[in-house]
Amino acid sequence: MNAAGVSSVYFGTSSFAATVLERLAGSPHRPVLVVAPPDSRQGRGRRVSPPPVAALAAELGLELLQVESVNRPEAVERITAAGAELGTVCAFGQLIGAELLELFPFLNVHPSLLPRWRGAAPIERAILAGDEQTGVAVMRLSAGLDSGPLALIEAVAIEEEETFGELAPRLADLGGELLVKSLDLYMAAELTFVEQDDETATYAEKIEPADRRLEASGQTARELHRRQRALHPHVGAFVETAAGGRLKVTAARIVEGLDAPAGAFVTTDDGSLALGCREGTLEILELQPPGGKPMAAADYLRGHDLPTAAPAPGGP
Repeated sequence: MNAAGVSSVYFGTSSFAATVLERLAGSPHRPVLVVAPPDSRQGRGRRVSPPPVAALAAELGLELLQVESVNRPEAVERITAAGAELGTVCAFGQLIGAELLELFPFLNVHPSLLPRWRGAAPIERAILAGDEQTGVAVMRLSAGLDSGPLALIEAVAIEEEETFGELAPRLADLGGELLVKSLDLYMAAELTFVEQDDETATYAEKIEPADRRLEASGQTARELHRRQRALHPHVGAFVETAAGGRLKVTAARIVEGLDAPAGAFVTTDDGSLALGCREGTLEILELQPPGGKPMAAADYLRGHDLPTAAPAPGGP
């Protein structure tokens, strides 16, 4: 430990991890080195850009190492030379191998109530499952998938209409707070761990292309609403039309008192758009047509015919 705080190397990639890093860098435990992946092509323009953690590290004047594989000998050598006593990890996306795990202990920030939702997409899967709450856990990294012993964990409620884009920043702020608190406890030799119950573990599989499709004839309005919220705005959910296009649904709500055949679009009394589901009706408040920008569904209907939803894959 140094005079100011715990000396650590921070490993991260995403905007979520950047929020945690910003909180950490503003604490007494400012990391001595930040490790992130290399710059890559991103967005519709495919411009080469740094990952959010790398961009923030440069902005904050933190020493930065960008590597395709953190386990390469030259990367391990650089991390070892930093002289840290601890590793801190959040949404890094690379497997940290045995050589680094033996170098020093790692604390990992994970946005779920572990052991529920171990894996790649814990925030999305919590919303998709209809969980009433989620949270953030700080655990000791191990060779297993998010299975290390827990240091700190705190729950937050998932609001009824909350999207990924609204929930993730709240969890990132909490993750930063819990990581700093964990390092405070570590510095005071008061950080303790509790093993996870593997029998109750669930797994948050990564979001696949098929997860994006809103299939109204086979799912309820509540299920489709969860799917739209879970994937907005970073991935996006869509309804495939019979014409072969995709209408991305950027805002929706469950509407009561409006009956519509399952899988069919109808107009609402106020000129908006709704989609009949296996059970209930989903009102589409805002959508994005192919090649277009997000717009109110009512505005879309002023320039387009009422769309027809494509049948379910494998259906008649």
